[in-house]
Amino acid sequence: MEKFIDQFMNYLAVERGLADNTLLAYRRDLTKYALSLSEKGVRDASKVSRAHITDFMYDQKQQGLSVNSICRGLAAIKTFHRFLVREGLTTEDPSHLVDTPKLWKRIPDVLSVAEIEAMLAAVKGNKWQAVRDRAMLELFYASGMRVSELSGLKVENINLEAGFVRCVGKGSKERVIPIGKRSIEVVKAYGQKVRPKLTKGRIKAELFLSRLGVRISRQSLWKIIKHYAKEAGIKKEIKPHTLRHSFATHLLEGGADLRSVQEMLGHADISTTQIYTHVDRDRLKAEHKQFHPRG
Repeated sequence: MEKFIDQFMNYLAVERGLADNTLLAYRRDLTKYALSLSEKGVRDASKVSRAHITDFMYDQKQQGLSVNSICRGLAAIKTFHRFLVREGLTTEDPSHLVDTPKLWKRIPDVLSVAEIEAMLAAVKGNKWQAVRDRAMLELFYASGMRVSELSGLKVENINLEAGFVRCVGKGSKERVIPIGKRSIEVVKAYGQKVRPKLTKGRIKAELFLSRLGVRISRQSLWKIIKHYAKEAGIKKEIKPHTLRHSFATHLLEGGADLRSVQEMLGHADISTTQIYTHVDRDRLKAEHKQFHPRG
């Protein structure tokens, strides 16, 4: 590897004419990369796999490097492996399908199952607002809908007897999402005991209403989520889609098929859904490091 890195650095300096500072950055990143591979017993560039590169990036993240620094390192690794293939030094480029770490920026902290349970348990009592909020949060977590989709959900789009919700998402694309027993129970209770009082005899299309009897806004939903997260003692940053992200992550952790999760989330491109596999992998690595005797 060291020999190939030297050849690569010579190529960057002579043929591409890169500045000294850029060359130093490339050398530094590739030296760390080669050391990481060596520690895993990989000293031959032709033996490097996509998993080796991904593990190296996650190790860098665990060490506290910024996403920008990791992205710069990956750029050096990708350029290095392309050079090796072009020069006939290796036959395949293992970095070809490695995702950019910038995807990590798109994922806020997800809540653990225990944190979700604590948050739902924080909705106490049987007053109208608690009954409504419990129904909203349970359905939100059960379905993985977007905040705007939950806010605009119509009564006609939920079938409690069959156990599914029909959701109209981005681009007016419709999808059907199954929902569980608990969410069915609390939504039914809200529909029977609370919603009639909020409508005051008027016909309202939306399922979830404010105290004024109008569709609950996305902003109000977000405030409700943050309120109960605080009540549950959750310190993580809460974003509008925190429950949606948690829904997807927990499904994949439980062994759900990626395509099924894509369909339930309403993602047009499966690469968007694959982001959640990174979250799961990162969590597993952190737990291994914490609990394994030789972690």
